[in-house]
Amino acid sequence: MSEEFQIGLDTFGDITLAPDGTLEPHARVLRNVGEEAVLADDLGLHAFGVGEHHRRDFAISAPEVVLAAIAARTRRILLGSAVTVLSTDDPVRVFERFSTLDAISNGRAEVILGRGSFTESYPLFGYDLSRYEELFEDKVSLFAELLKGGPVTWSGSTRAAVTATTVYPPIEHGRLRTWIGVGGSPESAVRAARYGFPLTLAIIGGSPRRFLPFADLYRQALEKLGQPELPIAVHSPGHVARTDEQARDELWPHYETMINRIGGERGWPPTTRAQFEREAGPDGALCVGAPMTVAAKIATTSRVLGLSRFDIKYSAGTLPHDTLLKSIELIGTEVAPRVRELMAAPEATRR
Repeated sequence: MSEEFQIGLDTFGDITLAPDGTLEPHARVLRNVGEEAVLADDLGLHAFGVGEHHRRDFAISAPEVVLAAIAARTRRILLGSAVTVLSTDDPVRVFERFSTLDAISNGRAEVILGRGSFTESYPLFGYDLSRYEELFEDKVSLFAELLKGGPVTWSGSTRAAVTATTVYPPIEHGRLRTWIGVGGSPESAVRAARYGFPLTLAIIGGSPRRFLPFADLYRQALEKLGQPELPIAVHSPGHVARTDEQARDELWPHYETMINRIGGERGWPPTTRAQFEREAGPDGALCVGAPMTVAAKIATTSRVLGLSRFDIKYSAGTLPHDTLLKSIELIGTEVAPRVRELMAAPEATRR
């Protein structure tokens, strides 16, 4: 684990607005994500994650393919999923794809295993949603065995057994960086500790402080199980502009449309500007504002939860590509350096 505090970026390939106000086609959004990743690498950000979805409003359904294209255009940045929906995939194939990415990128691949907050992949790939928990537990156990390298023997309840099987290509050096993504389940935090996986907390609403029990539970479980101390990261949405007002005004209409679209599917009441402002405030999940505002919020959350990394989900609904590039530029040149200064400073001097 690096001693330097890490700042990364995540995107789902949200379908964005074109300059003429129409929606960009999925293909162009995918190409734009590549440009965004190259800029993040040029700016020295630590990680770039792309999330798997299978729905109209997000372009990325095959994270490893997107990441392989990015690997060919970047030099240093870690390349990962945010998340890979392991429940509706095959652990052997997931390992093969990410071990291939690791080889292509010269050791820069990482995977976040999760169940996802959307369920479209279950009917799409023929899985029974009623086996939600069983599928994930079973497949994580196989993936953990694959990470050990060498011949694997495993049996479970959701797929065929594996007997003395070696999977190729092997990881060239060390072990594939593998995280467990957790959105609010204590059982998932304990599971991550049980398998010795670093933890990523998805904080997309409410006060980040409410996730402290999950971080504490994870650390306690690691200690009880005799596991070494492992990193904890946060994935949280954000947008940066020159001023707080500009950042909020730019994000709000796109955030409103996105939240109300998803909320309509899930039976939520329409969101309001007042709710948005609370989430964008000091105790909310949104990292929105001027560089110093966002840096202070990231540093505060990171100190409270004891984080090693903070990944900003910089795309939000239909926010245009050019606006995303400006936000990434500010994150790389102003937010990240200030966060590291705040994290390194003695408590009495942090402001």
